[in-house]
Amino acid sequence: MCSEGGSALATAMIDNERVRVTEWRFKAPGDSTGWHRHEYDYVVVPLFDGFLEIHLPDGEVIQWPVQNGVPYYKPLGAEHDVINPNDFECAFVEIELLEAPRTAA
Repeated sequence: MCSEGGSALATAMIDNERVRVTEWRFKAPGDSTGWHRHEYDYVVVPLFDGFLEIHLPDGEVIQWPVQNGVPYYKPLGAEHDVINPNDFECAFVEIELLEAPRTAA
């Protein structure tokens, strides 16, 4: 994922040929990842209970409920800006799957 103009802190945890793991930390309400498009399938593991506010290119805004430690999966191609709508610092871990899915032989 490559983001532009966000105020959230991205910390690379693992980055190799198979997987990229990044912690996204939102220090304050209103912090954001910046607009980006996901080039790979990915899994997000929230590190808090609350919401993420997802802004989509068509102007739609989604209040996405999350639970601490409960992951969710999204396919490649998602384009959005993710914002912290909570009144507290929050974070999530994003795991990008860099390899194409394997097929049965």
